[in-house]
Order: sequence, then C-alpha cells, then structure tokens
Amino acid sequence: MNTTDRKENAALQPASTLERRKSRSVSPASRSAYDIDSHMMAQMARWSSGISPISLTLSWTDWALHLASSPGSQARLARRALESGMRWSQDAVQALMPHLNAATPAATPETPAATTPEAQAAATPDSLSEQIEEDSRYAAPEWQSWPWRPLASANKLGEQWWLDACNLRGMQDHSRHQMRFYGSQLFDLLSPSNFLPTNPQALQAAWQSRGQTLLQGFNLALDDLRRSQGMQPRHAPQVDLAPGKGLAMTEGEVVLRNGLIELIQYRPSTPEVQAEPVLIIPSCIMKYYILDLSPHNSMVRWLVGQGHTVYIASWRNPDASDALLGMDDYVSEGVLAALDHVHGQCQAPVHLVGYCLGGTFAAMAAGALGGGDAVLSSQNPESAASPLASLSLLAAEVDFTDPGDMGVLIDEAQVRLLEDMMASKGFLSGQQMAASFQFLHARDLVWSSKTRRWLLGQEDLPNDLMVWNADVTRLPALMHSQYLRSCYLNNDLAEGRYLYLGRPISLRDIRVPVFAVGTLKDHVAPWRSVYKIHRLVLAEVTFALTSGGHNAGIVSEPGRPRRHYQLLSSPLHQTWRTPDEWLEQAPRHEGSWWPAWDEWFKAQGSGQRVPARAPVHDPALGSAPGQYVQVRYGD
Repeated sequence: MNTTDRKENAALQPASTLERRKSRSVSPASRSAYDIDSHMMAQMARWSSGISPISLTLSWTDWALHLASSPGSQARLARRALESGMRWSQDAVQALMPHLNAATPAATPETPAATTPEAQAAATPDSLSEQIEEDSRYAAPEWQSWPWRPLASANKLGEQWWLDACNLRGMQDHSRHQMRFYGSQLFDLLSPSNFLPTNPQALQAAWQSRGQTLLQGFNLALDDLRRSQGMQPRHAPQVDLAPGKGLAMTEGEVVLRNGLIELIQYRPSTPEVQAEPVLIIPSCIMKYYILDLSPHNSMVRWLVGQGHTVYIASWRNPDASDALLGMDDYVSEGVLAALDHVHGQCQAPVHLVGYCLGGTFAAMAAGALGGGDAVLSSQNPESAASPLASLSLLAAEVDFTDPGDMGVLIDEAQVRLLEDMMASKGFLSGQQMAASFQFLHARDLVWSSKTRRWLLGQEDLPNDLMVWNADVTRLPALMHSQYLRSCYLNNDLAEGRYLYLGRPISLRDIRVPVFAVGTLKDHVAPWRSVYKIHRLVLAEVTFALTSGGHNAGIVSEPGRPRRHYQLLSSPLHQTWRTPDEWLEQAPRHEGSWWPAWDEWFKAQGSGQRVPARAPVHDPALGSAPGQYVQVRYGD
C-alpha cells in the first residue's frame, strides 16, 4: 500500500484505534468494548499529562509490598534516616558558625581538625558539601551560608535516602527504575531553588531591582501560560532565525520529493569530490537542520568542504491522514528511496549515515539490503556488490535492552496509554514528544529554566539550537506504536525478529564497515547501549565516544572548546571487549571527532576523486532547505 492509499484509508477511519485495526474479525460488542476502553484511556492521558497511572501504581505496589515484607530493610532505612538527620544537623551548625563567630566579640582559638568518623566522611570526595557545590542549582555563594545551606542539604539528603529506599531485594528492575526516577523528579520539584522565599538569588535580585525582576518574571510566566494554551506570547523576543534565514543556509537543491521525504543535494565547494557520496538520514523526531544549523557549526557544510557529495533527507511533518504510516514506509519510502536515487545518480557505493531514530531506520535498510530482502532499482542484478560503502550510526540504538532513562517511560501500560491517546488524533504531537524529552531531564530543561525566567526575570535569548529545539515534529500513530513495541518492548531488531515487508531481517547481514558514535551525557541513546552494535553486525566497527549529550555531542564542530573523544576500531574477528574494557583501551583525543570521521570515510572508499557533482535546479522541487522543513503545527 503506498502513501496515498494509506491516507485515504486513514481518512475513512477517523475514529479507529490501533486495537480495532488488529481486531477487525471480532464481534461488534467486542469492538464497542475496545472503543470504550480506548476513550477511557485517552481521557486518563489528558489529566495525567500522558503518564500512565497504571504503570506508576504497579511500580509503587511492587516497592510497597517488598518494603512491607522486609523488616530488616525497614530497620536499615530508619537508621539511615536518623543518620541523615544527624548529618543535616551537623551541616546546618557548620553553616551557622560563621554568623555566630562574627557576632562574638572575642576571638576564639582555632579548632584543630576533627578526626571523628563523621568529620572524615564529610571530607571524602562524595561528601555532602561537594555534592551541593557540584549542583548547578546551588552554585551561587549564597547557598553556602545560613539559612540557605540547610535547605539545600535537606533536599540532597532526602533524595539520597529515597534512592537507597528503592534498592529492595526482589523488586522488578523496571519498578526500581521508575520509583527512583519519579522520586528524584519530586525532589527536583521541591528544590528550594524553585521557590521565591527559599531562593537567595531571587530575593537579592528582587531587592536590588526594587521588584522589577519579579514583575518581569510574572510577565514571562504569563507568556509561558499563553504558549501552553496555543496562544501567542505578548513579550516574546524577536527571533530572526528560521530555516533559510540564518539556519539551514548551506546551498543545495531538492532533487527528490515523495510522500515522506524531500532529498536535498548540496552544492559542492571543491572542484573535485570523493567518488562515494554521503547520504544522511536524520531522525523523523526532529527537523533535519540540526545537522545544518548556523554556518559555523553545520556538519553538512563541513562535509561538503572536505570534498564530499552530500545528500540529506528532510522528513515531512505528518498530519492526521498519515495515521497508518508504519515503520516499513519510513524505511522503504524514506531511507531506501533516497538511497536508490543517490546510488543511481552517482553510480558509486554510498556512505549511509543515520542519526538517532534515523540511524535505526538506516540499520534496518542496511540489514534488508544485506540479506536480499530489499533491492534498489539502481543495483546491477548481475553484480553482488553492495550499494553501500559504509554505515555510520550517530547516537543511534539498534539494541534496546538498556535504553537508560527512556525505559522509565516505556512499558506495556504506558504504550497502551499512548496508543489510545494517539488514536483520537492519528499522531503524537510535537509538543507531547518534546515534553517527554524534557521530563527525562526536568532539573536542567524545566526547573532551572523556569527559575531563571519566573524568579529572576531573565528571558532566554534564542540561539540556533534553541530555535531548532522549539521547531517540533509529529509522529504517525502506527509508526510510533510499532517503534515502541518492536524496538523498546520486544527488541525485535536486535534479536532478528523484526519483520520488514513481512520478512524477518537480521543485522548480521550488515557486512560493510560501521562507524558508531556515542556521547557521554546522552539520556536518549546511552553510549553503552549504542556500543552493542559490536555484537550485532558481521563487520569491522569503529566506535567513537565523544563529550557532550545527544545533540551537542554530535554537533561538535572543529574549533569548539572543551571537546574530546575516544576512538578505537574492532576488526571483524576481534574478541569481545566490554564497554568498560573499551573505555580503558581507547586513546583519548582532544577536539572534534569530525576530522577522524572524515579520514575514516576516505579510508573506506575507493580513493578516487571525480569532478564535483553540482545539483540541477528543478523549479517544481525548489532549492534547499525545501518545503517540508517549513511545515509547523500549533499543537
């Protein structure tokens, strides 16, 4: 079924759910029951902000029952609470002492260093003092004095106690992970830095500005409220950045458009280029120009400058008529359609690059090609040569058994809630997707931002990354459901059970060299999870571990300060290295990992250079950045 057929089918079934699609042979009474259940779950999602109360209740019950049946753990936690209270009292007195000494007229003799176990523990690297000082919320010097220091230490000690309380024998790992995560979220919410009366910086700023910071913060809070209701803010800063206007400025032409992607070919900047072109598949969760931000940090522009013919796919932002688009469509009409065009135009093997979910799609396509489950029209049927020169996976998972914090939000109850929530609209909205990522790191992405805006009255000045981050995209209901179930819940891709067009594909059929990149602070695709590609392909794997997070670690242009990476290759028959062993053996390099990647590209190619390939302008298709990237919705 092509994209147009799927749209027409979806339009004829506006009220259908994913459950009903799977149960067309059941009785009308059963279908009605499905509809009622789905409607109930969708309403539940409204008041629970998309978090499954069933999932959370199951985890809490697991924890509560194990705690109730563990008297030894109860005694241990009670003792830990008492010790934390004593530690808090000690820390509070230490914070108060400078004030008492200042109020005492007579000088007191210097007290010798304490040698008690408690004092020695306070001086260790994991001491409470160091933890508070390393927390960006309490970085200001005011937090080290009375009465603010006891508030910060109480929050820290309480969170530590809760994390310990979640380590009960017999608990399911997912329950433990959820209870620790949601408990930490609660302590982040209750941090004294989030409230005006307990934030010394906010009080001092209000006093010095005669209340102007509070007035500005109130206006910013009203603007945030208006945004949450789909209205325009009244005091929004003027933003002069948009695709084609300061962003996504690398010159190129749209050379292919179908129902899912626009394929952009970039104009060369060197007289000759490498024979093998580079095709980049970004994630459909994000707009493609994360890899073509400003001219100074554009990966696309940099690759073009190194003498590569560069193509990139720009995904269409779906609407309700795309509800029945599935993962097969994204692989066939996205990755393989683009690859077929590039391979046919350049008549050379292609360096296929996938970023985030785009990397998962690229791995699926490479596995299907390697196993003969997919064939390009541009391939020579009489040749066994692969249309791929290499495969690069940037912060992309193919094994989902250890998804990190993302796993907190994914289980059967949570996926069902999301499916029923999407069924009423046909898609997961961009705001809902963005909120999920923000929720994973609410301390930095939510509370710290709100503190600056609402309590300090400081408007966030938009930059290229912030503008891109706010340019959210939707996901079709069926594709998102299949992604969560087949990858996160069942791990079908890594275990050879994933069906592409009805046929199982195996990553063991990938036999071209692989370059995989993980980032140290990635909470979307943890680097140890990305590293598992070593066990899944029959190919040499070069793995790079770079500083930064999911976005900043990838968009890490040469010349950017405080950047480093480790790099080590594992030949085809290399004995297994654990992630920790790799970490010890891989040499560290200062700077960006991009030049090492460029050298690797050239080593995997033929070494031949050909005259630069200039894209042809087609008025019907237009120039970069294309039309699809401009599509935005207010949800």
